[in-house]
Amino acid sequence: MMKFLIAGLGSIGRRHLRNLKALGQEDIILYRTHQATLPDTELCDHPTFTNLDEALAEKPDGVIVANPTALHLTVAQAAAKAGAALLIEKPVSDSLIGIRDLQNVLRQTGKPVLVGFHFRYHPVLQEIKGLIDSKQLGKAIKGHVHWGEYLPGWHPWEDYRNSYAARNDLGGGVLNTLSHPIDYLRWFMGEVGSVSADLANLSSLELDVEDNAELLFRFQNGSRATIHLDYYQQPPSHTLNLVLEGGLISWDNDSGIAKVTDAWNQSEYAITPPQDFERNAMFLAEMDAFVRLCQGEQLPHCSLADGKRVQKIVDVARQSAGMRGCAVQLPS
Repeated sequence: MMKFLIAGLGSIGRRHLRNLKALGQEDIILYRTHQATLPDTELCDHPTFTNLDEALAEKPDGVIVANPTALHLTVAQAAAKAGAALLIEKPVSDSLIGIRDLQNVLRQTGKPVLVGFHFRYHPVLQEIKGLIDSKQLGKAIKGHVHWGEYLPGWHPWEDYRNSYAARNDLGGGVLNTLSHPIDYLRWFMGEVGSVSADLANLSSLELDVEDNAELLFRFQNGSRATIHLDYYQQPPSHTLNLVLEGGLISWDNDSGIAKVTDAWNQSEYAITPPQDFERNAMFLAEMDAFVRLCQGEQLPHCSLADGKRVQKIVDVARQSAGMRGCAVQLPS
């Protein structure tokens, strides 16, 4: 049994709280600023702090950073200095400023960091990853992700315009908030070499952040991928299509199913999630991995270096958009 601190008690912080308890962890303390609009009923049994230093003085083994994006590093750096392992919600931050300082602290403490790109724990995406790595269908040549969501429908209990996802000062915008495909395309296809991007505000949602992103990735291995992200699509959809040398893979997040066409062997089949699979299973598996990392296990996970690379891609995409879509190189 270990002690955990959750910083930020919006919807994702509360999901992490429930999952920690489902995994048998009961020594959980909370750090919050009381900005959340959800009722406090499920929080009553846990010591709550409004001062971060006082919370960290309780010496948690692991700290879950679930506050707004722009505030992640303030908590993460303090927690790292206190000797805790970290689970940082994606994205790591809204810029690269401060990430190197965090890395320096962690090199001294040796504590792990897991970045919360939870789609890495989707069982079908894990099978797709294995299929690509096996080269059974050859190299992945081209990828496309379409992800459209209706922002006002995310948290119906609050004014979406006040949410972190909608506010520039809290690190919002569709590029940061829906950055999962940037991570899983790197995971599947390798390192991104350059980015071309167009960012826009196309809807009437009264946002001071972009609600539309069009990205083109050129990978170091010569492959290509495109990503569409938006905040205005009704009904929502999230799909992935991969063209490989020997076939096609198409995945739909709504059903969770991937359809595989093996052109070399002239066959088709489906990769399906377990019968009882539901969305929280990804978060639960992620939290199980974090608990095991805190216990000293060595296991593959989305590291701080991975999270930093995604943030670099986001920054480069913004540079490209400011240059009317000109390709911008990433450092090797």
